[in-house]
Amino acid sequence: MRPSVSVLIVAWSSAEELRRTLPPLLAELREGDELIVVDNDSPGDDAAVVEELAPQAKLVRMGRNGGFAGGVNVGATAATGDLLVILNPDAMPLPGWGEAIRRPWLEGRGWSAWQGLVAGEDATTINSARNPIHFTGIVWSGMHDEPIEKAPGPCEVTSLSGACLAVPLEVWRRFGGFAPRFFMYHEDVDLALRLRLAGETPGLEPTAVVAHDYEFTASAQNKWRWLERNRLAALVRVYPGALLLLLAPALLATEIALIAASVAGGWGGQKLRANAEFVAWLPRLLRERREIQRTRAVSAGAFAAALTPDLDSPFIPAVVRSAPARLALRAYWRLVRLLLSR
Repeated sequence: MRPSVSVLIVAWSSAEELRRTLPPLLAELREGDELIVVDNDSPGDDAAVVEELAPQAKLVRMGRNGGFAGGVNVGATAATGDLLVILNPDAMPLPGWGEAIRRPWLEGRGWSAWQGLVAGEDATTINSARNPIHFTGIVWSGMHDEPIEKAPGPCEVTSLSGACLAVPLEVWRRFGGFAPRFFMYHEDVDLALRLRLAGETPGLEPTAVVAHDYEFTASAQNKWRWLERNRLAALVRVYPGALLLLLAPALLATEIALIAASVAGGWGGQKLRANAEFVAWLPRLLRERREIQRTRAVSAGAFAAALTPDLDSPFIPAVVRSAPARLALRAYWRLVRLLLSR
């Protein structure tokens, strides 16, 4: 059965991006599909652009800025399609995207969520595919800047990109959507980890291509704060206890290294604020952890199998990617995996 699609876009000062994305997106929708746009209390003309270009869209006015995670969660309550597709306002679908994003459903691949191939703005390079998750929770855009011809075929992935993310609506509601307090960043990683913990499979559909007008700028206000706070929160919420215990020395060393790197890089204040907010969140995170761990259907070893000891991102300092560091991380990870298997 061909699934109906609810495409959900969260907008905040996104008028220019919406003018670029909405026309090709609307051309990909079919009878029974719907478009939901969440106006995250934008100071710009986002709502006016939606009413002009997509008057049939469901326009949800938040009345406040709930962030990406909060905006998606509110918008998803208005969805009625079989398949919820979350799309960034600056992620323009290429021709054929509308059919391709349904393909994993139609082919019965058994995936509980999947991302499209997120290409660069000119669609000649890859922006995000097969995003790896380091065992410390650090995540980066897989295959970033590689030629789009090198994109993999349909495959399982460790993490997912919220820039173009498809989730059957039943799965979305069963897992409670994004972690709303994350505001933005790492909420897609947290969801992918929760799915894996429950024995579900996330995937990549490379023929569903979006051209993403995006550049990594971690110097942006509060970005490091949100990235680091939410990385730590996801570890506490989702990682099995045995894995957390064995990783404790590495996680402590990572914190010391990141504090030093943040001070040297000029974002020390954001890192300290992230850690302070994480500590303040701990009672709530531990309550959430108890609920999430009840869904666990795989062993700690099986969960860990999807993680990597290698830090291969070009955005990570070269010293961390050096041969000695790689050998040390791999040796530590082999020991952790061995202990988990026992």
